[in-house]
Amino acid sequence: MNIIDDHSRLCVGAVALRVTKALDVVEIFETARQTYGTPASVLTDNGAIYTARYRGGKAALEIELERLGVTCKHSSPYHPQTCGKVERFHQTMKKYLAKQRPARSLPELQRQIDAFVTYYNECRPHRGIGRKIPKEVFDAKVKAHPSTPSESHLRIRHDKVDACGKLTLRYEGKLRHIGMGAAFKGQVVVLMIADADVRILTPDGEPLRILTLDRARDYHPQTLGWTSTMSWQMSR
Repeated sequence: MNIIDDHSRLCVGAVALRVTKALDVVEIFETARQTYGTPASVLTDNGAIYTARYRGGKAALEIELERLGVTCKHSSPYHPQTCGKVERFHQTMKKYLAKQRPARSLPELQRQIDAFVTYYNECRPHRGIGRKIPKEVFDAKVKAHPSTPSESHLRIRHDKVDACGKLTLRYEGKLRHIGMGAAFKGQVVVLMIADADVRILTPDGEPLRILTLDRARDYHPQTLGWTSTMSWQMSR
């Protein structure tokens, strides 16, 4: 999965995975955001890991971008040219990797990718930006950010609904309990937590419940938040 900055072509994320899941996308995006700042917008294709609008819902990335105030854009179906800059980056990376010794493991492949990204960002003149180096262009430009920025840090936790049908997490030094109901006993879930905002998803990234913790309550019943089951370009 690759993420590039639309203006400078700087690669802000490049990660090798055997299978890319919706939660992988969020974690890679969050790492890039913590390093380079929050972009004003994000453009992706229509893969299920990026959008659930065709399923009548929201994917994990869409939920996170909405929380951050980042504009979420998707390319036109069957029109890869919309994400042409990152698609061109894929080609450049593949040409580089084709000249290397075939990687025998995922960590070895990641090391090759990391070496390419360093060369691409810091040494290689880019024809698309007047033969300048992406890092120089990125560092020189005033960045566009969301109109309502959020600097809260996202943490992702894997958990299981307990035998009483609830989840437990710590917020402001106290344990808080979230009622999920008997139907979810034993359900493996993923919690995306940003301060008081909590999103509960299936392991595949489908949202189950979105709520804001009330600091005056230790127990949050099954009432609200249930869901139906700088511009960056992202692609895989």
